[in-house]
Amino acid sequence: MTEKERMLKGLIYDSASREILDEQEKFAKYMLEYNTLGLGDEKRMNELMPLMFAEVGEGTYIQPPFYANWGGHHVHLGKRVYANFNLTLVDDGHIYIGDCTMFAPNVTVATASHPINPAMRELALQYNADVHIGKNCWLGSGVVVLPGVTIGDNSVIGAGSIVTRDIPANVVAVGNPCRVLREIDKRDDEFYHRDIPFDDGAWEYIKEK
Repeated sequence: MTEKERMLKGLIYDSASREILDEQEKFAKYMLEYNTLGLGDEKRMNELMPLMFAEVGEGTYIQPPFYANWGGHHVHLGKRVYANFNLTLVDDGHIYIGDCTMFAPNVTVATASHPINPAMRELALQYNADVHIGKNCWLGSGVVVLPGVTIGDNSVIGAGSIVTRDIPANVVAVGNPCRVLREIDKRDDEFYHRDIPFDDGAWEYIKEK
């Protein structure tokens, strides 16, 4: 079995093998160009995204700079995904991100890990576990999502959280390790920040959709 085949099966493999590095390097050039772009360069960004990512939906925008081990080659992005600057995607495994999900600055989503066994780790061997992030999620600044995690639709992950285990849909979850704080409920239809209520004008945006 080749190192690439072992990688795809989620087995322990040598990520520094020439076979892996030669393929990985092919995808980095698009990311490097993307990260030189800024406001006014949206046309070129939109041209590069289908070349970088495994899938990218309409209306998706990634604020440069972003970083990915495989240049985004194993990242599947839905429609209208938004990521602020310094998104880091350790995409040795696959990362699936649903429609309308948002990332604040400095979020890390990792699929790669290393064995605890010291002899294995001394050889820099690794394995990957895919990450699934649902639709309409919001990950706050500095969130870290670890390998193999699934986050359900509509959930909010508080800033600075370390997500080590699955998070269900329709909840607010925070902390290190990240735990469910509460469900998203009717109070969230009334207040948008602590005790500050939505004004009538805010709901006009919903009516216009």
